[in-house]
Amino acid sequence: MGRFVNMGNDQLKSEARSVNCTAARRFGKTTSATMLFNRNIAAFAAILLFGASSFTACSNDGDKKVSGADTTNRVDKYKDMDSLVESMPFTELRGVSVGNAQDNEAKTGVTVFFFPKASMASAVVLGGGPASREVPLLDPQRNTQPLNALVFSGGSAYGLAASDGVANCLEEHGNGYDTGFGLVPIVCQSCIFDLSYGKGTVRPDREMGYKACQRAIALNSPLSGNVGAGTGATVGKPGGMASAQKSGIGYAAARLGRLEVGVAVVVNALGDVFQEGVKIAGMTTADRKGFMGAEQALLMNQYSDLIVGNTTVAAVFTNARLDVADLQKVANIASTGMARSIRPVFTMADGDTVYAISLSDGDILSDVNTIGVLASLVMEKAIADAILSSKIPDEEYLANI
Repeated sequence: MGRFVNMGNDQLKSEARSVNCTAARRFGKTTSATMLFNRNIAAFAAILLFGASSFTACSNDGDKKVSGADTTNRVDKYKDMDSLVESMPFTELRGVSVGNAQDNEAKTGVTVFFFPKASMASAVVLGGGPASREVPLLDPQRNTQPLNALVFSGGSAYGLAASDGVANCLEEHGNGYDTGFGLVPIVCQSCIFDLSYGKGTVRPDREMGYKACQRAIALNSPLSGNVGAGTGATVGKPGGMASAQKSGIGYAAARLGRLEVGVAVVVNALGDVFQEGVKIAGMTTADRKGFMGAEQALLMNQYSDLIVGNTTVAAVFTNARLDVADLQKVANIASTGMARSIRPVFTMADGDTVYAISLSDGDILSDVNTIGVLASLVMEKAIADAILSSKIPDEEYLANI
């Protein structure tokens, strides 16, 4: 089965013919069943080929990445030109603009996703310890209003103060729900726990949120790595911070015909992170020269206290026109990409949350399942981008814990 994965179309056809000729000789003649088998083999091989090569990362993992650099605008070409899925720069998504602010000494920050035209959104909370603002407003059973901004930050619950500055900034620029007595900006927020890295006494505040919002309005800057809300992110923490590794914020986006899906994710997980089944970050050995397994560590120490400060927060953005209920389902399906990349995930020691936003500039009609599955694939790429963009020397990491 595996030999079909990297074949070109001509080789696939040749292989299918070879298999059928053998079958025909074995039974003494070419029958209609053999012809059907021929078509099935070719179709099966094509499916395997598509699954192996239809989606590539939005940034070349072999390239050197610089923390805070715009790595999301590099687009890899597809080897299979007939592939349905095409990588695209995150900045080509219309209807969302990103701004960052951070304290590089304290190692914490804020990322603001600004929607020039307020956009419908929903969310699913999958971890046991979220720090959030206004997320219940996004439930399909509520009187959901379009979002003006989504905020990701460090600082745990203290970091929720950043949204006050974001709301002030939005009001000044005339963005918000008109109550008849003034504008009320609709702002949701999720925070990661980064108090164990850098200076835990310094947290994102109103001023930092205001700056990040100003920058989002002025210039779209979806920067990957140790920037904004990803400044203090870490992964692989069942053994404590001394055996954890640096993580950050990542981005990826893709097209399926006219349908577009982008994902932004801050990876601050208890668990390890994998890319296509290969561990790329997480819990290390005591000498930090190899990896330990976060899942194994949890199973071996089932009654031990865990560091509860973990949260992976993600946002799915699409140009598809969806209602709140469908957006919540998209967020739910997209989370499967998080589960494939982070192990363990959604624990009581995490506050994992996934948002889904239907960008107001989009008018594409598409199946909710298709959007969710595409989002789950893009999620994996964004998580890998967060890890690969935020790597730092061990000496620098250890100096901040």
